[in-house]
Amino acid sequence: MDQQKFLELLQSIQIPDTNRVKAATTELRKTYYPHPQSLLWLLHILTSHDVPELRQQAAVEAQRLIPKHWSSLPADQKPAIREKLLESTLGEEKTLVRHSAARVIASIAENDLEDGEWESLPGLLHQAATSKQVAHREIGIFILFSLLETAGDAFEDKLPGLFSLFSNTIKDPESAEVRINTMLCLSRVAMLIQPDEDAENLARFVEIFPGMVGVLKSSVDEQNEERVMQAFEVFQTLLGCESALLNKHFKDLLTFMINLAADTDIPDESRSQALSFLMQCARYRKMKIQAIRDMGETLTLKSMQIATEIDDEEDDDDVTPHKSALGLLDLLATSLPPRQVIVPLLAALPQYVNSEQPKYRQAGILALGMCVEGAPDFIATQLDTLMPIVLKLLNDPEIGVRNAALNGVARLADDLAEELCKHHAELIPALLKNLDSASVQAANAADQEKNLDILKASCGALDSVTEGVDKATIIGYIPELVPRLGRLLGHTDLNVKASAAGAMGSIAGSAMDAFLPYFETTMKALSEYVTLKDSTEELDLRGTVCDSMGNMATAVGAKAFQPYVQPLMQASEEALHLGHPRLRETSYILWSTLAKVYQEEFTPFLDGVVKGLMESLEQEESDIEVELGEEAKDILGQEVIIAGKKVKVASATDAPDDLDEMGDDDDYDDWDDITAVTAVALEKEVAVEVLGDVLSNTRQHFMPYFEKTVETTVGLVEHSYEGVRKAAIGTLWRSYACLFGLMEDHTGEKWTPGLPLKSQPSEEVLKLGEVVSIATLSVWDDEVDRAVVTDINRSVSATLKLCGPAILTQDKFAESMTTTMGAIISKAHPCQQDMGDDDDHEGLDDEESSEYDWLVIDTALDVIIGVSKALGSQFSEVWKIYQKPVMKYASSQTNYERSTAVGVIAECTKNMGAGVAPFTEVLLKLLLHRLSDEDPETKSNAAYAIGLLIFHSTNSAAYLPSFNTILSKLEPLLQTRRARTLDNACGCVSRMIMAHQDKVPVDDILPVMVDLLPLTEDYEENTPIFDCIAGLYSQQNSSIIELTPKLLPIFTSVLSDPVEQLDTPTRAKVIATVKFIAEKNPSLIQGNETLMNCVRG
Repeated sequence: MDQQKFLELLQSIQIPDTNRVKAATTELRKTYYPHPQSLLWLLHILTSHDVPELRQQAAVEAQRLIPKHWSSLPADQKPAIREKLLESTLGEEKTLVRHSAARVIASIAENDLEDGEWESLPGLLHQAATSKQVAHREIGIFILFSLLETAGDAFEDKLPGLFSLFSNTIKDPESAEVRINTMLCLSRVAMLIQPDEDAENLARFVEIFPGMVGVLKSSVDEQNEERVMQAFEVFQTLLGCESALLNKHFKDLLTFMINLAADTDIPDESRSQALSFLMQCARYRKMKIQAIRDMGETLTLKSMQIATEIDDEEDDDDVTPHKSALGLLDLLATSLPPRQVIVPLLAALPQYVNSEQPKYRQAGILALGMCVEGAPDFIATQLDTLMPIVLKLLNDPEIGVRNAALNGVARLADDLAEELCKHHAELIPALLKNLDSASVQAANAADQEKNLDILKASCGALDSVTEGVDKATIIGYIPELVPRLGRLLGHTDLNVKASAAGAMGSIAGSAMDAFLPYFETTMKALSEYVTLKDSTEELDLRGTVCDSMGNMATAVGAKAFQPYVQPLMQASEEALHLGHPRLRETSYILWSTLAKVYQEEFTPFLDGVVKGLMESLEQEESDIEVELGEEAKDILGQEVIIAGKKVKVASATDAPDDLDEMGDDDDYDDWDDITAVTAVALEKEVAVEVLGDVLSNTRQHFMPYFEKTVETTVGLVEHSYEGVRKAAIGTLWRSYACLFGLMEDHTGEKWTPGLPLKSQPSEEVLKLGEVVSIATLSVWDDEVDRAVVTDINRSVSATLKLCGPAILTQDKFAESMTTTMGAIISKAHPCQQDMGDDDDHEGLDDEESSEYDWLVIDTALDVIIGVSKALGSQFSEVWKIYQKPVMKYASSQTNYERSTAVGVIAECTKNMGAGVAPFTEVLLKLLLHRLSDEDPETKSNAAYAIGLLIFHSTNSAAYLPSFNTILSKLEPLLQTRRARTLDNACGCVSRMIMAHQDKVPVDDILPVMVDLLPLTEDYEENTPIFDCIAGLYSQQNSSIIELTPKLLPIFTSVLSDPVEQLDTPTRAKVIATVKFIAEKNPSLIQGNETLMNCVRG
């Protein structure tokens, strides 16, 4: 090998000529790098060449070759190499070269220290780190950092000495670089400390921690952007370590960060970094924040204040403190209980929305909008108070405030559709007024841009609001809405067209067949956009239009939409190959919608659909695929947590020149364990979910693709992105339910509750059950993402209710499920813990949960209901496991926890039937108390539960003494105006009559109950009510016969639409009762066509 030629090739890599760089790199890799001699030459260049760029290149290349060749170099040459390398690095003037050389030293030391060599290095580094020469201290500490990064384990027994050193260097009086490098070292030392086993080093870290905060503060004060970024990176890293490291100073750290974020005298980048750190705290240290008195309130109020810095002129993609503050509010609302975030926000809201300063009014409504998703149930209870504020801001004289209000309304409607619908009479006209005001041409370009923003925001608000409006209501608005939106479909701005198309789709979805008169015209207007493909904006519009058309297909039904199916399917398949991820996802969602509309008639498209979805799911994903633009500057240099993994975010300028070539080396798989959420992963999430939709709706026609679907989906169950994991497990459970349903259709046998199984499932169902249960158990008990666990709970619960106990016979499934449910309802599951936190949170057990956290518990309780349905009376043994925690929730201080738990008791009682008898006394005591609950929903559920307990329990001695008490507590419920409470109270009375007619004053209570019929909300309670009425008629009870004139219109109502008012057996009983009345007195039904048809029927 020619050393001079080697040097020339290395120099060629520096030349900005792609072909020469490629040729030189290829020759180096092929001819030189396979040989140990090349490493010697690189180290020689690094330590002696006079061109810094070449020294830098040599350092990068040498670091790559050390794992391959260092051990092969002659042992007698190594001491001189080490000495020369350390000497030249300490004397290196160029920072980039110095740092690269430090990493070379660390790579060599990683090998040497393992083999018991270069034992003098730690001492030499200590000597350098305490040198009187600033430059030596700077590089000495940085080499130490590099070594801690690569061979940290070698220092586990040297931590006391390191802390002694760092306690001085963190306060270096001459060099900010020494101080920041010390922080970097400490971030690595933190990873080596096991607090439970190493109290002394924990104490040392806690003692030095304030000095680390001081380094960040001085870096911010000096406005040194690079050091600020490095300091924030350290704090982000610490969030991934054991929580005990931060516990003592956590409150002070949060206070420091929010004050930093609120300080308008420091650069926005530093403020945004502080807010970014707080966001990570809200996500991964939520229980710690919750435990600090008033911290949630402090963070909320200061975030609202920062949000007032809104600038209407800024670019949508800019990362600014006010946007970050709104993002923090979103996370706080999701992570903390409503009383810590929503309550203080609502208390502060009036001073914002009534302020004379428009930016305060904007900030107020935007802050409210950001918090809705995290606490919809709580905000729903405040909506009547909030609506006057919202309407006032929608009519604000400032266009920026109106824009913010429109966005706020859209967010409210996304999560509170049903509740917001009650205010349609004021809300929709206000939205139309904004739409009309912005539809005129403005006097200048700036005002026209603002008008466009209002048009888009108005359409967005209408999109969200109308999606939640019921058919009867939306019909009155269609003549007002459709013509306006139809005109906007022809607007010159593509984004306005897209917004209008989205709103039109939502209106159609709510109007259903009432949209038919406008269907053809709208489809004609939209159809020209289905084939657009000349720009990203056109492709965006095309995607929105396809979504809208899917809504229209659902609205008008299969027959009316039929002419559009073929061209739309062709366009959607073409869209897969236009290089636009969002458009591909839109195509998949369209397929899902059409499969639901056409079901088995969708079969002709299955080949193309399954092929497209499989191609998506089989795409290769790079280990890291993060597009980083200017808008992400606030996380540059940070180790952020994405999909449960640490990802260090770097700008392109941080990468070595030959990063692409480095990636080709098989030995460099350092990125294997690092993953980010890629566009491909997001697409796969949609694709695998749509696959579940398609197979569920096409059923037996999907069988040719079934095995391949299951095989591919199983491979995604442990995907690094939680969205894919969630969707994959959901699709597996849907595939099981589909196959089970097909088996039942084939055999004609329906499952019955209890074990052992009365009839054995087919071999295919058993095998799929094994696959699904193993896949689920591989994730369920240690999954850290709440949404994944919540969705698994939903899938298991739904399947148990639909398919019965067969899945419980799978090996270890029932046992593991019981353990996992126990962990969740006791708040001990990994997804309910802070990251890196093994602390016992007993002090928080009785504290209110965030609504998002409660969903995990809520769905786990639903799994328990599913088990009760699958096991029937045998569930009484299982109930012993869950009774105590469920009853604890039924006595919670939080309304929705009490109401949910009482509902669980009711459903389990219903499903286990007579098996509830041993628990009658203890359950009755609790339910009687809840029957007087301050919360209407809890009270309503208690009425439902008591009726079921009395109806099913054979232990009448336990409940009969309380009959009069129960009736007296039911009396005020029968006078309420709350429909669901009335329905459940009527159901309870009916069950009490059926169980012990002699103990109920039937003559007095029947007229009251009949006056409350027909039920308007909870149709399930029609079953006991009409069972009771039918039974009384069969006894020829005089009280019921006297009420016949009142009951006939009620019978007419429940036998008419909607058909879901009565289940099939109850409908048969009502019809039999009508026939009984007709036989006794035909004149009573004369002229009543509905009832006469029943008699004829």
